[in-house]
Amino acid sequence: IFDTTLRDGEQAPGCSMTLGEKLRVARALAELKVDVIEAGFPAASPGDFEAVQAIAEEDPGPVIC
Repeated sequence: IFDTTLRDGEQAPGCSMTLGEKLRVARALAELKVDVIEAGFPAASPGDFEAVQAIAEEDPGPVIC
């Protein structure tokens, strides 16, 4: 399973997640045994970069891209 919630989920106007919310979603996806988590678009902003980096450091199970 390739999940894009953390990237595509923020594409709607007015929809954004804090770093803490993104980490909670990533943890839940890891518990569900998702194979790949598309964690965001790190080149888009320093905040996205920080979130993708934090998720990659936290969840050793799924592949983070």
